[in-house]
Amino acid sequence: MKALVTRLDSFGDVLLAGPAIRAVAARADTVTLLCGPRGAPAARLLPGVDDILVWDAPWVGFTPPPVGRGEVDQLLDTIDADTALVLTSFHQSPLPAALLLRLAGVDFIAADSEDYPGSLLDVRHHRAPHAHEVEAALDLAEAAGFPPADDGRPRVLPPPATTGLSGPEPYVVLHPGASVPARAWSPGRCAEAVRELAAAGHRVVVTGSAGESDLTAHVAGAHALDLGGRTGAAELTGVLAGASVVVTGNTGPAHLAAAVGIPVVSLFSPVVPAERWRPYGVPYVLLGDQDAPCADSRARECPVPGHPCLDTVTAHDVVTAVEKLMGET
Repeated sequence: MKALVTRLDSFGDVLLAGPAIRAVAARADTVTLLCGPRGAPAARLLPGVDDILVWDAPWVGFTPPPVGRGEVDQLLDTIDADTALVLTSFHQSPLPAALLLRLAGVDFIAADSEDYPGSLLDVRHHRAPHAHEVEAALDLAEAAGFPPADDGRPRVLPPPATTGLSGPEPYVVLHPGASVPARAWSPGRCAEAVRELAAAGHRVVVTGSAGESDLTAHVAGAHALDLGGRTGAAELTGVLAGASVVVTGNTGPAHLAAAVGIPVVSLFSPVVPAERWRPYGVPYVLLGDQDAPCADSRARECPVPGHPCLDTVTAHDVVTAVEKLMGET
């Protein structure tokens, strides 16, 4: 059986698809993961993936490309599978991807769909209303004939040694950035947390992408090691794996920390529901007002002056949460 799993959106989404992908890999001869460019770095970290197809779908992402027949034709010519699982978030439709897979000759397609799928799906599954993204994907996989192959926790391939970057353990990682501004704690609050963590005796490592190097330099200041722009996905995995606790918002590194078994202090903006997107399979502390006016709005920019859902969280709250998790492990 040649299986294909589709997850077209972001880094964290692809990580959360990992347990379902492993379930498919346990029964399929090969597994191809069809993902978008933002998810591709995560796809390369996942066990059970034999091949990766990267395609920027015009119905996904913050700046989707225009529809191009040439790009679609090239994708259809590249897909080689007889069975497919289309993984989406609760607010997304799987039907555009299912149509392309059907045109590519895929015989069996399964997805969660509230919309009538016509002949596009062989398994039209209905996800549980409040299921975490990991559990929803596993439920769909089982409905399609791929029962769980293990404990169902997010996992990644063994990371490289990164002590040369991070320095010796123990340390706490603070990752201040987020792909969506509404999900990020303010830089000033992050810098305060670094100072208070350092004052409490914790060595702090600040991480971020190359585009976040000004942010990480500001947050690290003179009190933390600044690794902004110095880690790709694999190196970031190694740095997170060496941490005692990771402090971050609802963004990819929260799920990457969970995938290497590290507790997370989650500064969680309620623009999406925590029950679906919280760190999965590890101890965590959720900080942030989950009943704020922005709750469930899926806003990218905070619609409330002062960003109260997160900026009411103090540096002291973060230090307390870090030490609570360290005491539990």
